Amino acid sequence: QVQLVESGGGLVQAGGSLRLSCAASGRTFSNYPIGWFRQAPGKEREFVAAITWTGRSTFYADSVKGRFIISRDDTKITVYLQMNSLKPEDTAVYYCAADPKTVPSARTAPIYWGQGTQVTVSS
Repeated sequence: QVQLVESGGGLVQAGGSLRLSCAASGRTFSNYPIGWFRQAPGKEREFVAAITWTGRSTFYADSVKGRFIISRDDTKITVYLQMNSLKPEDTAVYYCAADPKTVPSARTAPIYWGQGTQVTVSS
């Protein structure tokens, strides 16, 4: 069983930055690829970024490429999403997700999900 807990959300002005964290319990988490997704009110959930279990490969949605950075710490238990140059359209609930076999993407349905953290960007 893997449990994921997101933190770091909040209210920020456009152009500002936030860093989200995804902390996991479960000893095998360090071997799982991790992804971040988001869902804005009235919209479908969308893929944001993903990282392989080694941390050597990262993937981004076009909408955040160049602004967001996904990383994981040396223990590989915590995954971060550094969000820079935030825009009002980045406002959403952000979720981290893990899957033992597949790198999360826009075409996958990861098995494990956190409860989400709200990010609100004011204009």
